[in-house]
Amino acid sequence: MNEDFLSFVWRFQYFDTTDLQTQGGESLQILRTGYLNTDAGPDFSEARLLLNGIEWAGCVELHVKSSDWAAHKHPTDPAYESVILHVVWEDDLPITHQDRTLVPTLVLNKRVGESIFSRYHELMDQTDDIPCASLFDQVSSLQKLTMLDRVLLERLDARAQQVRTLWEANQRDWDETAYQWLARHYGFRLNAPAFQRLAELIPLRIIQKHRSSLLQIEALLFGVAGLLPEIPQDDYERTLIQEYRFLAAKYDLLDKQMATHEWKFLRLRPAGFPTVRLAQLALFLQNQPRIFSVLTNPESLTVLRNNFRVSQSDYWKKHYRFGKTSAVAVPSLGADAADLLVINGAIPLLVAHARHLGQESLLDRAIEWLEQCPAEKNHLITEWEKLGMSAKTAFDTQALMEWHKNYCSPKRCLECTVGAALLKPSAS
Repeated sequence: MNEDFLSFVWRFQYFDTTDLQTQGGESLQILRTGYLNTDAGPDFSEARLLLNGIEWAGCVELHVKSSDWAAHKHPTDPAYESVILHVVWEDDLPITHQDRTLVPTLVLNKRVGESIFSRYHELMDQTDDIPCASLFDQVSSLQKLTMLDRVLLERLDARAQQVRTLWEANQRDWDETAYQWLARHYGFRLNAPAFQRLAELIPLRIIQKHRSSLLQIEALLFGVAGLLPEIPQDDYERTLIQEYRFLAAKYDLLDKQMATHEWKFLRLRPAGFPTVRLAQLALFLQNQPRIFSVLTNPESLTVLRNNFRVSQSDYWKKHYRFGKTSAVAVPSLGADAADLLVINGAIPLLVAHARHLGQESLLDRAIEWLEQCPAEKNHLITEWEKLGMSAKTAFDTQALMEWHKNYCSPKRCLECTVGAALLKPSAS
């Protein structure tokens, strides 16, 4: 038994509620279980009860054992004086308020059916990616879709909060924030931290001063990234080094140079090497003076995608790394990568701006973009599809990945719509 399970049982009243009595012999009727409190203080607020026919309003606190009240130092905390009911699994110690009046206590250990326990342990003991996989077909499509919509909004809001944190750190400059956020996602999964750090080291204003020269933007990016070769092997590399030395001295960047070990090449396809992605980012930055507007208010999603699908400079059409000529042409940023930049780069910015302005129309646009982007493909999505979940667009796949990440993987089944449905007594 744990408090999470006890909270779940109380919240949904998955226990026998007939002839309820407190340990003090008072008749009890639950009018409202209250609202779950995720901050400090009692577990549920604004509960309403009838005790011996008299209505009470206040908080409900839950513990496995009633003695946990003292163990958690509630007797000296004024916040717990508002508790009107103590719900416990085992009553091993009478609990009083500071005025020594007894706190009404409800014991649940004989009121919860065995079927809920067995189903709960079945879920907790599962080692599958999706703990309820073997039971998934027992839940209605409506409940599954309800959870899908819920987790998508949770994912969008979580990403938007990350953007907002970055925006605050950038003195609420949307363009600087968009630049750093987008740079991060040009690094995709392995190099995202390094790309963001690089963008933080080179302010956007410096990049914008040199928009007329792609070579200078490349010199800044590759130079501060610490990726320039020590000994140049051709005119391009030689010029790049010269430009970087001049610009680094001009903008006091020499002591900000990153270490080469911060960049990951291993287990990446050559087209995804950070050197190639930096060259592609450089051209995007040259082409787009107003990054935030380009990302959040394009003429259409197609235009936004095409803005990403630019070809890198000539040198990087023939090289994956400095000094190493490729036997085949290096491709430009592909359609799948462009879609990922829309999903992970542009859409969180748009949602953050929507939340900041309180404009639901912008949130609707973000969701429409997700519905227009193709579904991502990976092992996890395949597992969901085996369970009958449709994955036709990025709306679906983003939601399914969030569902797994925040509920299935940490086994938060008690907080999941599907988990709650499976644990409902009638579902056993």
